[in-house]
Order: sequence, then C-alpha cells, then structure tokens
Amino acid sequence: MTIENENITRLNFEGKEIILIGTAHVSKQSADLVKEVIATERPDSVCIELDEQRYKSILDGSKWRETDIFKVIKEKKATLLLMNLALSSFQKRLAKEFGTNAGQEMLQGIESAKEVGAELVLADRDIQITFSRIWHNVGFWGKCKLLAEIIVSIFDDQSISEEEMEKLKSTDMLNSMLKDFTESFPKLKTPLIDERDQYLSQKIKEAPGEKIVAVLGAAHVPGIKEEIYKDHDLSKLTERPPKSIVPKILGWSIPALIIALIVYTFYTNPDAGMQQTLSWILWTGILSAIGTALAFGHPMAILTAFLAAPIAALHPLIAAGWFAGLVQAYFKRPNVGDFEKLSEDILSVKGFWNNKVTRILLTIAFANIGSATGAFIGGADIARLFFQNL
Repeated sequence: MTIENENITRLNFEGKEIILIGTAHVSKQSADLVKEVIATERPDSVCIELDEQRYKSILDGSKWRETDIFKVIKEKKATLLLMNLALSSFQKRLAKEFGTNAGQEMLQGIESAKEVGAELVLADRDIQITFSRIWHNVGFWGKCKLLAEIIVSIFDDQSISEEEMEKLKSTDMLNSMLKDFTESFPKLKTPLIDERDQYLSQKIKEAPGEKIVAVLGAAHVPGIKEEIYKDHDLSKLTERPPKSIVPKILGWSIPALIIALIVYTFYTNPDAGMQQTLSWILWTGILSAIGTALAFGHPMAILTAFLAAPIAALHPLIAAGWFAGLVQAYFKRPNVGDFEKLSEDILSVKGFWNNKVTRILLTIAFANIGSATGAFIGGADIARLFFQNL
C-alpha cells in the first residue's frame, strides 16, 4: 500500500527511496500523517528535523527544573534563553489553539521509528551553530529588527485556523511566504533555510538503508528536493563564523573617546567637565533603572541598575543588566514551581512578567537596553558640551 498526499514528496537517489513529509510543527494532522506513513512504509531509517540538544529537550519536559539561573547570567546566555522562550511562546500558543503539542510530529516520528524498528537519525544542524551564523549574518540593524519582530510576534494574539496552517504547507503558498520572508530579512534566509536545506539533504541521503522517511518542516521541502542531488561538506556547514574585530575596536574606542572628552573638558573647564560627568551618570543610570522597573524588577535591582550602568556602559565586557539580573535572582530566586509553570506562563504577556524566571531575563534585557540608550544620549551630550567649551 502506498500513501499519496500533497504533503508527501517521493525521491530516488542512487537506489534509495526517500520519502519527505512536509509538516507544520503545531499541526495535529501532521503528526497523524507521520504515524500513518511510517507504519505503512516501514522504512529502514527515520530522519527528523532535530539536533541533539533539541532532541533531548523535546524528550525531557522536566529539563527546566535543573536550570541554574545564576549560571545562565554568568555565562552571558540570558538573551539567548529569552529569545528561545520567545520563539517557544509563539509556537506553543499555536499548538494550544489546535489542541496538540509543539513538536508533536517529531515526537511521533521518534515513537513510530521505534515501533517499526527503524534507525532514528537526528538530521538537523546544531541550533547553537545556526543561531551563531544567523547573528553573524544580519548586522547591527538586522539584529535590532529581528529582535523587534520576535517580540511583536510573541504578543500578537491573532489566531490562525488549522485549515490555514495546512494551506501554508502547499508549495505555492510556501514559496510566497518565503519570498516575503527573504524580502524582510534577505541575509537571514541563508543560514536559517538554505544552509539547513543543504545539511538536512546530506544527512538524509547518508542515512542507512534503502528506504528513508524524513520528517521536516514544510519550509525545507522545496530546497531539499534540489539540494539532495548535490554533495555538501558538512564540516563547512558547521563552522562557527569568525568573530569580527570591529565590534571589539568600537567597544573599547568609543568609551575611551568619551573618557578623553570628559578629561580634556575637566582640564579646560572643570564646571563643564562636571556637567558632562553628571549627564553621563544620569542618562545611563536613570534609563537603565527605568528599564529594570518596566520589567517589574526588585527595588534593589532597580538601584543596582542605576549604580552599575554609568560604569558598565564604559566597559565592553560587562553590562548593567547582568548586575541587575543577579540582584533580582538573589531577592526573587525562582523555585521548582516557577520552572514547572514556565511552559504555560510564556503563553501570555502577564505570564512573561509574573514568572520569576522570565522576569529575571526581562530585567537583564531591559536594563541593558536602557543603559545602551542612555549611553547614546549621554555620549551625544558630552560631545555637545565639549564643542561648546573648545
């Protein structure tokens, strides 16, 4: 018996039969289709669009309980964790709307592979490498735009029917969606879609056996249909991009310039130098404190942000948000219950602000945004006072 469905693509490569299942990651119909195809086809291998980290995460729902929030802050991973939670929030809200679980089709692929005795292949690239290559590609303004888009998407309550979700998996709709996507973020499509199409296609055709089923997000199917007939170097696709020295140079030179302007102004006009110093302290400190307050930070975290920002803004290796976040974590340390409720709390704006875990992350992010904004305004005011006193 052979299953025919618009979301199934059959390919032949060097004697191997490859069956691609294009899925929506929050669609119950996708999970049902995965189960039916694997049970009917009984493949030698089942490839799923997961890497080792996401595979463990999707199997271990209690992983959040083991998170050490102090370690996350000290390792400078708070922003990454906040972004992951933001993306997870959007996906889980859709899944809840459809009465399923996010990633249900991947779980179904794992379970069905065991049932038919197929070898499970984790076919996707390490998510950390993908994030790293995305971050490297988009540039400063691209980063700002991307973060803004993610934040807007979290709090967008617009619903989408499952019928509309199923339509998105058709080739015409998908190509149209990707066209809009590349117009908004032309440099984002390469590491997020194109490179992963190449990586996935190589892993799929290298999977053991003569019959292979691959469970994939529908966005990857058109690319894989082309890339699977080409050879791809996985080592090149998993290289982390070299770090540019430009941010490091700017990170040290701009604070050095600000300090030099203040010192010179103090030398020529002590009153104007005092004005510059006060302007820097007030702009960076107050805006960082306001950011912390907007995150509903503890009063001591707000005070810490105010005191830390004027110094942290002059040092590229430290940030006011880290200090405010550590103080917030000290006074409002998350317990097991907070981590257990995290998956539900990230589904709403209220939950994001009420959960102690996400409030710490928001405190760090908002304190840093306030500090950076204050540094921009304060730096401009210092330059103004310098030129006035030449």
